[in-house]
Amino acid sequence: MQSIRPAAVAGMFYPGDPVELTHDVDAMLAEAEARAPHFQPKALIAPHAGYIYSGPVAASAYSLLKPVAQRIRRVVLLGPTHRVAVRGLALPGAIAFSTPLGTIAIDEAAAQQIAGMPQVTVSPQAHALEHSLEVHLPFLQTMLPDFKLLPLAVGMASPEEVMEVLETLWGGDETLIVISSDLSHFLPYDLAKQMDDETARAILHLRQPVSHEQACGGTPVNGLILAARHHHLTPHLLDLRNSGDTAGSRDSVVGYGAFAFTEEAAHERH
Repeated sequence: MQSIRPAAVAGMFYPGDPVELTHDVDAMLAEAEARAPHFQPKALIAPHAGYIYSGPVAASAYSLLKPVAQRIRRVVLLGPTHRVAVRGLALPGAIAFSTPLGTIAIDEAAAQQIAGMPQVTVSPQAHALEHSLEVHLPFLQTMLPDFKLLPLAVGMASPEEVMEVLETLWGGDETLIVISSDLSHFLPYDLAKQMDDETARAILHLRQPVSHEQACGGTPVNGLILAARHHHLTPHLLDLRNSGDTAGSRDSVVGYGAFAFTEEAAHERH
């Protein structure tokens, strides 16, 4: 019996109260929208820590969706597994994901499309407590009026295996791809800035592999880089900060970056 995957980290990574959650997400998006460039993203990379730490950085990615929100009908969301080891990319085996803001239906047709691929498995366990996908959902629910979700928990996989899944699900303007990844982990502030700058340069030059020391979502990031090369997408850096800039001590920080990938190379020439 397929089930609804309940929110696992509401009240921890983000507010569990829907009114407070709506207020916080709206405030972060409003601040980001004030400085948002006019990109129309095909894909985003955004972080997945607690909102107090990485929410403003994630908002800089999600604020770009306002002009294209009406046409996005499917979000393919890939994030690394933190608690359960899995081979390949795991579907949740659920019919919907729930957050304090409501329920999002899983795109079952898209799930069927990739279910037969050798690198794709079904693992409710990999999804049950995984925050790397869940923390993005309130932003998506706030920005997109009507969409279905295809969440994939990415474990041990090659960049080529990830790219193959992305290619199958690529679609057109109706499909948005989101890669969930933080950057460096638990380095002193200056060292983290240096490493995250290098990682951002690699992503902006579509250069992989990005290691797991550079980005905990390195595997799906690398898969997106391969797909972006193939589709001639242009990457843009939207925000690059760490927990020492947002809400934490500078002794040991976690890095956060937001990137948009667009199909129009013209922006680079202005």
